[in-house]
Amino acid sequence: MTLKKILAGTMTAGLIGFSVPAFADDHGMKVEGSNQDMSGGTVTASKIMADANGWLVVHKTDGEKPGPVVGHAPLKKGENTDVTAILTEPAKAGDKFMLMLHGEDGGSKTGIFEYTLGAKEDGPVKVDGKLVMTIVEAM
Repeated sequence: MTLKKILAGTMTAGLIGFSVPAFADDHGMKVEGSNQDMSGGTVTASKIMADANGWLVVHKTDGEKPGPVVGHAPLKKGENTDVTAILTEPAKAGDKFMLMLHGEDGGSKTGIFEYTLGAKEDGPVKVDGKLVMTIVEAM
C-alpha cells in the first residue's frame, strides 16, 4: 500500500470520527425499531431518544398515516432501549404499526397516558412539523 493511500484512509477515518449522528438534526429525538414477531402480543422499539419524559405509542397504520392507538409504554428523558408495549389487539403477519414518540404534556395527570386520536393531551412529538416515529411490520 502506498503512503498516499494510507494518508487518504487516515484522513477519511478522521473525518468520519467527527461526523454528527443523524438524529442530531431531530434535536436528539428518534425512534428505532425493526420488523418483528408480534405473535406474543407485544411490539418493541429498539431505541428511543426523548428530550423529556413521555410515551412510546403504537398506532396501526396503512404505512402513511397514524391510525388507532393499539399500545403504549412510558419513556424517560434521554435514551431508552428495548421499550416494549403490550398490544390491545392481535397482530397478524403483514400488519404495519407506527412506533411514535408522544409527550407527557397537556394532560391532567402525570404518568397516566391520556391521548386519544387527534387529542392534544400527551400528543405526538413533532420536530420541524414531522412526527418522530418509525414504521414496523409484524412477521
